[in-house]
Amino acid sequence: MITSQVLETIKKHSLIVPGDHLLIGLSGGPDSTCLAHVMHMLKNDLKIRISAIYINHGLRPDEIENEMSFCQKFCNGLDMPFETASIDLKNCSKEDKMNLHEAAREMRYALFQEYALLINANKIALGHNSDDQTETIIMRILRGSGSSGMSGIPAKRGNIIRPLIETSREEIMAELNRCNLNFVIDSSNLKDVYTRNRIRARVMPALKKINPNLLQTINRTVDIFRDEEKYFEVQVTKSLMTLIRAKTSSKIELLLMPLESMHTALLRRLIRRAVDETRSLRGINFLHIEDIIKLIKNGCAGDRIFLPGGLRVIKGYSTLLLTSEQPSAIIEQTLDKPSEIIIKEASLIMKTKMITRDEYDELEIKTKNIACVDADKIKWPLIIRRRASGDIFYPLGLGSRKKLQDFFVDIKLPRDERDAVPLIINKNEIVWIAGHRLDERYKVEKKSNRILKFEVKHIT
Repeated sequence: MITSQVLETIKKHSLIVPGDHLLIGLSGGPDSTCLAHVMHMLKNDLKIRISAIYINHGLRPDEIENEMSFCQKFCNGLDMPFETASIDLKNCSKEDKMNLHEAAREMRYALFQEYALLINANKIALGHNSDDQTETIIMRILRGSGSSGMSGIPAKRGNIIRPLIETSREEIMAELNRCNLNFVIDSSNLKDVYTRNRIRARVMPALKKINPNLLQTINRTVDIFRDEEKYFEVQVTKSLMTLIRAKTSSKIELLLMPLESMHTALLRRLIRRAVDETRSLRGINFLHIEDIIKLIKNGCAGDRIFLPGGLRVIKGYSTLLLTSEQPSAIIEQTLDKPSEIIIKEASLIMKTKMITRDEYDELEIKTKNIACVDADKIKWPLIIRRRASGDIFYPLGLGSRKKLQDFFVDIKLPRDERDAVPLIINKNEIVWIAGHRLDERYKVEKKSNRILKFEVKHIT
């Protein structure tokens, strides 16, 4: 019987302990139906409680009512608590810019966790089997995956367990037939448009002809990769602890020098962990990790790359910053008179004061953080703001008009820093790009007697 095999998997991976309350994800398909059936048979021996939930994704409206009705009757027959829930998948997919399958998985797992908390279930049991495992490995080989990807679908991750992960689809169907158990078919699993379905229908049968023990072979391979990954995870944890200079929930700053000399095999894993600390790894693939390695090995201070999900990786002089925080952007302020003002988004203090012609003539301006303008050309109040579409100015010394966007490109100012550059505005005209360039129209001339001095200093 299938129960002895499932018990072996439970023991091998320490999936269940007495007193556990399992929430089973029940779709009515053969895998989840078999899972609910087997766990019901084992619940007294394992000393556990079982509940089930059906999640409506809203993608197959013609099939939903039949599936929910089947699941309800099935659970009633087992005296198993049952609940249904729905997710707004299409809106989620649009907001998160994911495809429907990615959105379905994210929302489904979030809802599992939410309902498990509601009913005090400490484990969530899902019906993935060894055929699913093999299909996943094949998909990752075709996509290009490292050893972490080759460790496959875990039998246990957090509070999510998969008691059927070492049981084949053939064995599941045999158990359902033996017990005369019905199930429903998800029509999307029959469509040839999905990669997994094509692998299931075409590739798997061909590989099983070559190797009749394909599932067992892949499971052994997965076990080997998983053991090796556990070892590397320990090494990554030790290395990361010595490299972190600063860390929040959305950014991590690492010491650069050890990264530059680190072996690539360890570096790849460390980068993946660092990325995962700042945002989900979803959408980050092997090529993105390689781009980060190139930045570490060959990039210059100030170089950066932009990755999916708003992740930025910035190489400094002594650190590497990975952040998913939105770039700083200046909030508009009004300057009514010469004074001192804090521009916190740029971490700057800006001082403005009137000076005499004699004081100006004695100045030796050796920094771009100071600018002096003809005060008679200024009409108070001045505006401090970030860039806006269509901004133009007349760069000092150039004599002709230039788009602000082109100026930023010319000085190689990274695009994620451009909204943090304060612009001093007089009557809709740029007076000064703080810390960078004065406008020709506001320069101090020989006839200028009233002079306004700007100075910005970084807040440390």
